[in-house]
Amino acid sequence: MLAKCQQNRNIDISEILTPHLMKRSIHTKNNALTDDEARHLADFVMFSQRNFILRLSPELTQDRVSYPQFFLLTYLDEEECLSMSSIARMMGHSTAAATGMVDKLQELGHLKRFTAAADRRKIMVRITPQGKELVARMRGNIARDLANMMAQEDRAEEIHQARSVIKRRSKQQGILD
Repeated sequence: MLAKCQQNRNIDISEILTPHLMKRSIHTKNNALTDDEARHLADFVMFSQRNFILRLSPELTQDRVSYPQFFLLTYLDEEECLSMSSIARMMGHSTAAATGMVDKLQELGHLKRFTAAADRRKIMVRITPQGKELVARMRGNIARDLANMMAQEDRAEEIHQARSVIKRRSKQQGILD
């Protein structure tokens, strides 16, 4: 487990965010979305994103965690650990900005720093059980909100269209049987 963490590998953000979808090529003519499907899916994603961010804000504020800090926690929840340079690269921040973000999350008890066994100069970061609990709670809230949103009558057609597109594309890419 720790050996996996201490490997010096570059992490592609697509491996963390959408492991099944991003690894498969979707650039063939047969897999292309129609303009209408793309518009419906984009509307659904934008509506969902606004809804989730508005609902996450008070929860994260209560825990004194910013959106970028929360996104970092979600990355670390999927990985054993990350190096500081990987965090900076993935977050699109300078190393100094990433260090400040990690400092704050460590102060709150959500992350822990340690040195890599193979290279003691390399600083690694791991999520703590408390950080995992925060991510799990937020993920549960998002799942609940998504279920509630998809049950709303006024968005029924848009949601039906988005479900159809997602299901069809997932089958085409071998994600669903």
